[in-house]
Amino acid sequence: MMCHKGADLSFLVNNPKYSDLTILCEDEKKLHGCRAILAARSEVFDRLLYNGMKESYDNQVSFPKINSAGMEIVLEYIYTGSIKEESLTKDNTVEAFYAADYFQLSDLQDCITKIVKNSNLINNYSPELLSKVSETMPLTEDNVLLNSLVEAVAIIPLNNIEFGRLSIIGLKNLLSITYEKEMPFATREYEVFRYSAILAAKQVSNDTYKTLMERLPTLEQMENSIIVENMIITDRQKVAKELEPLVKFIDFKRINTQILADIIEPLEIVLDKIISNAYRYVALLNNLNLSDIRGKSINENRYIWDEIACGSKLIIEDNGKTVQAPNGCSYQNVRTKVALENKGIFTWDVIIERTCGCAWVGVCASENLDYEVFAGYQPTGWVLGSSGNCYYSNKVLYNYCPPFEVDGARITVHIDMNKRTCAFTVNGTKY
Repeated sequence: MMCHKGADLSFLVNNPKYSDLTILCEDEKKLHGCRAILAARSEVFDRLLYNGMKESYDNQVSFPKINSAGMEIVLEYIYTGSIKEESLTKDNTVEAFYAADYFQLSDLQDCITKIVKNSNLINNYSPELLSKVSETMPLTEDNVLLNSLVEAVAIIPLNNIEFGRLSIIGLKNLLSITYEKEMPFATREYEVFRYSAILAAKQVSNDTYKTLMERLPTLEQMENSIIVENMIITDRQKVAKELEPLVKFIDFKRINTQILADIIEPLEIVLDKIISNAYRYVALLNNLNLSDIRGKSINENRYIWDEIACGSKLIIEDNGKTVQAPNGCSYQNVRTKVALENKGIFTWDVIIERTCGCAWVGVCASENLDYEVFAGYQPTGWVLGSSGNCYYSNKVLYNYCPPFEVDGARITVHIDMNKRTCAFTVNGTKY
């Protein structure tokens, strides 16, 4: 992917031969630029370099709050009018977005956000990027990168995010932006508290972290009647202080009162008033139908294989989460219950656990697909095969990607309904 605008002057980027200005960055790295080009492409540079003040005559300008990694992306965009997808990494994306904001390059910010949303950055590093953008930039409603990262992390169960990937401030932004909002959210509220408390304990000490891990079972452990030891938390006041910024964005009234009484209250890391208010809400309103998950819960019934949109020989198992093609079933199709709206960008993974031959993954229309006939021969199905070829309406795009081993393969389907385009990632490489 590339965001593009304007003439390509890539040979001039950071080229001392054609530069008359040295740019000193926060990390003391020096970059090179041409003041006329910088001023022509950025009003901020124009005001700085042609204001009649000291900077107008010096051959060096300093930006003590801009990292060189971010400045390099700004220079690439200013000179070439574009940024390549491979230019952005988990280590420079936030710095680049911050620098683009500083230089009031809104088009560059849009480019960065689009690349992040359509690349493996958001699939693989959204907790880390959310943490970094939360620590780097203020919380504002119009921060499109922050909002995109919150949406991405919100649909990941917090129990699946290793402690250390999401910072306290990153978690705070996640919880504050999704609090009492109708946004898709994957984590039940007790697990939100559990993750928050353990993360807070991790800031105090490793011993406190280990104690909280043992004192706070997951809901699955509770269902399996795993006994929790009543260990003493020696630093509970410190944990309570670390947890304080998060507590106001945890909806305790959504947590089962038995769990509040047996698990959370004895920890003494949440104010009694907050716990009692949760009890009072349930007692006075008798609202037994309040969901134990905030926002729009991610309805797993939408993310399963559809038995009524399935070839007759295919076998759907595990409550719709897996589909099996027995030997000799030939070409058969099955689709999920997820429907894509007319607008928006959609990404999902299909994991091929095991196969005896070839496998095909793709997208189809919700109507007029024959599930007994190969989807690639039909005008309403687009599929990528393990051979590396793409099929649609009996047309073939050979060598879309190299052939891949199907056992354990992870295929990511990217659909842009705004542009009406489709792309695939195979085992982490996007084509």
